[in-house]
Amino acid sequence: MQNVRFKNRTWDLAGHLHLPENFDDTQQYPAVVCVHPGSSVKEQTAGLYAAQLAKNGFIALAFDASFQGESSGEPRFLEDPATRVEDIRCAVDFLTTLAYVDNGRIGAMGICAGGGYAANASISEKRIKAVASVVGTNPSRAFREGNPEATLKAVALQRTSEANGAEKLINNWIPNSAEEAKGVGMEEMDLLEAIDYYRTARGQHPNSCNKLLFTSMSNLILFDAFHLAEYFLTQPLLVIVGDKVGGFGSYRDGFELYNKARSTNKKIHIVKGASHYDLYDRPEATEEALKQIIPFFQENL
Repeated sequence: MQNVRFKNRTWDLAGHLHLPENFDDTQQYPAVVCVHPGSSVKEQTAGLYAAQLAKNGFIALAFDASFQGESSGEPRFLEDPATRVEDIRCAVDFLTTLAYVDNGRIGAMGICAGGGYAANASISEKRIKAVASVVGTNPSRAFREGNPEATLKAVALQRTSEANGAEKLINNWIPNSAEEAKGVGMEEMDLLEAIDYYRTARGQHPNSCNKLLFTSMSNLILFDAFHLAEYFLTQPLLVIVGDKVGGFGSYRDGFELYNKARSTNKKIHIVKGASHYDLYDRPEATEEALKQIIPFFQENL
């Protein structure tokens, strides 16, 4: 694995480039951009999938989103869907500069929100020749649930405050512990499993600091990752979901993406007995997902 840096506009993105075993820089390889979930970093689930793809002959690039992790950009902790999609295009730009990458064999995959972003990038970015989504979510659907009108009004008030000198409001993505969540009546399965992954030794990483710039919420509410997929998402598509359905909605979003995509070569695979977060790192679930993902990219890149 190599540490790499590449540009999105004027700032640097930090990535891990996973190389195949017996890598030979005089040869050319297919490559896959691996896109992490919201609140995550390259060392977590995106890196896990990238490492396994590399073991099976692919160049795999996992990177930190703009404004997050080891990547640059201001303001910090901004989750901006349009910039997340541009990050993917910039990752493809970077891969095309590597002599050992076959520019005609570049794919993208993402987990959770990263799956939605990977699909959205593929709608317009035709250098991406195949796309896979693992428990992919559509930010527009996910963040509309609840009381979006009240959130949009709160964002408006916060922007006015910040424009007049107030400090930026930074919230937690999720409670810092299961006890904290249960103490305020939050006991939904996906939420508690998110805490178990991100806020315990299971998946915790110091660069994944559970911070979200509050004004991000307006863009998250309005960004439809699957917009125009019925017209322009034509690449081979693989959708992976688990059948333990929780509140984060990746099961519903997976079927929406599958049904909406114009792709004629598309498949949805349901991992039985797996929840959203099982497909982040649990060996039984991720191994089954990879048994679909690896041949999918082998056949289509």
